[in-house]
Amino acid sequence: MLSAGGGAPRFAPRVVLELASNTKEEAITWLLSRIRDTQHNGGAELLVEQLGPGLDAQEKENPNMFLVGATWQRLLSGAEDLGLFKEFNDGSMRSFTCANKDNFKDFKGDGDSFLSTAECQYIIKHELDTLRAKDETHVPGHSQVKLYPGKSVIRRLLSKGILIQVFPLHEKEELKRLSFAWYKKLKLSFQPLEDIRHYYGEGQALYFGFLEYFTFALVPMALIGVPYYLFDWEDYDKYVVFAAFNLVWCTVILELWKRFSSSLAYRWGTLSRKKAFEEPRPGFHGVLGFNPVTGRQEPLYPNTKRQLRVYLVSLPFVLLCLYLSLYVMMIYFLMEGWALSIHDAEPTFWTGMLCFIPSVIYAVVIEIMNLIYRYAAEFLTEWENHRLESSYQNHLVLKVLVFNFFNCFASLFYIAFVMQDMVLLRQSLATLLITSQILNQFMEAFLPYWLQRRRNKKMVRKIHKGKTLEDRELPLADQVRLEADMSTYLGTFDDYLELFLLFGYVSLFSCVYPLAAVLVVLNNVTEVYSDAFKMCRVFKRPFSDPAANIGVWQLAFEAMSVIAVVTNCSLIGMSPQVKAYFPDSDMQLILWTVAIEHGLLAFKFILTFLIPDVPKHIQINLARLEFESLEALKKKKMLEASELTKAAQ
Repeated sequence: MLSAGGGAPRFAPRVVLELASNTKEEAITWLLSRIRDTQHNGGAELLVEQLGPGLDAQEKENPNMFLVGATWQRLLSGAEDLGLFKEFNDGSMRSFTCANKDNFKDFKGDGDSFLSTAECQYIIKHELDTLRAKDETHVPGHSQVKLYPGKSVIRRLLSKGILIQVFPLHEKEELKRLSFAWYKKLKLSFQPLEDIRHYYGEGQALYFGFLEYFTFALVPMALIGVPYYLFDWEDYDKYVVFAAFNLVWCTVILELWKRFSSSLAYRWGTLSRKKAFEEPRPGFHGVLGFNPVTGRQEPLYPNTKRQLRVYLVSLPFVLLCLYLSLYVMMIYFLMEGWALSIHDAEPTFWTGMLCFIPSVIYAVVIEIMNLIYRYAAEFLTEWENHRLESSYQNHLVLKVLVFNFFNCFASLFYIAFVMQDMVLLRQSLATLLITSQILNQFMEAFLPYWLQRRRNKKMVRKIHKGKTLEDRELPLADQVRLEADMSTYLGTFDDYLELFLLFGYVSLFSCVYPLAAVLVVLNNVTEVYSDAFKMCRVFKRPFSDPAANIGVWQLAFEAMSVIAVVTNCSLIGMSPQVKAYFPDSDMQLILWTVAIEHGLLAFKFILTFLIPDVPKHIQINLARLEFESLEALKKKKMLEASELTKAAQ
């Protein structure tokens, strides 16, 4: 637990609510009463207290910060409401029920260690999110913030800026243990996925599990690629075996990952968990009406209007951005030609170095364009007014993936299939890959760390005269305010996007630059430590995301592996050494290339079919659980029928 300061709370604080400093007193009183009220009266039945001032309180500190917790009995009932799956005494995973709690493996005593900290915070967040307005027409003291029966109170306050943020608190001792096991000592071992899942939840643990799996899966490609690179063969027909191995191996590792992630999700209780009914996003707006599913009042927005926005505004904007990316690419080729002409006129060491400058500049420009486009894509997707968070994320992922793929790989495709310059392709691929890795490490690790270190020093200097956070533990009030000022973790979107692009560099042109897998493995090793450091030291603790898989990213990686088959077959077919086997007919070469490409694609899809996504023993356990649920439902109906018969007699 965090040490107390400014008056210790009477419960274990798990979540922080920060309201705007100008929030009316009656609005605060109303919100706190709704949070504390019993579930029977429509409240959340949680514990909440105002955060006291720090040791060196200043007038500019926001006084409207509140600590939220819950009794263990309330957390257990929340776990039942959410349908959390926990390990049963017989080793199977079953939905938790309070009536059956003693039959669960890790339930001891009052169950005060049965739920992980991430699960406790997720339950509290769920209870806050489902706190609904009753007969209020507006938020007390804020007549402009309208309410109607069934509206989510927290979502309304967030969308109107009355509630600034809701975030879970770090557990200092648990975080220290996790940090030491995770990134504070350099060692050749697996990541502590169970500890990560316990502290951050399943979504984060799955990402780090995928990062680790992806890194180990690339090792065979890296080991085979090193001799190819060292011998520096110019005969590209010798790369046929290497390219074929890579393409098959990419399919195998993606299919085996699905099995591995299914095993993890089953062990963590998210594989068979029923998906919760999605509520409208906080930013969703429309004309007030009735939801035909829930019967509750909520904003309604015509789907036709949304589709018009997507196809008449968003799509043309994306196409315009792709055109601008193409224009920048052509400028890069002009710079490349200029550098090569200087080197050809006077070949020296410095002119040789000059040849790499255009690629480095282009790689930096690509990263800047990706960043600017990301903000534009988020704005457009928000403007499209999607009702559900899942729909919003799918549209955002599609926009960002299309642009990033085109922006990062268009120049390589142009060099490969228009210029047909394999030497320049290898040089450009290496420069783009190395430069993007350096920039990503700087943007993702060093820059956030430096900014957070500056914030920390301001807080720590006030209290401990410049000592670091490790030297002495901060009081609760100051620790909460320090965490409130930390950067917000925006999820695994950018992390998966980075891995997706690295996978593209490895798979799309593997027959041209075999060393790509080696560079990606080295990058991923540092990525594990930098991402772990960011999670523990730079960002606020995120709420748990009970994910069962990596979602739409699995499809993205599989699509990339299919494109890789086409590009590698085409590159090998275009090489002079392969063309020499077909001196009389280009059509015959094309037909053979297409036939081999179709054969590899067919083999990929056969492998996909032959390797089940879920291991057999897990399929049996899930089927048995479903059978037992149906049997229990039958018995319940028979019991109810017999009771009705007795009552009628």
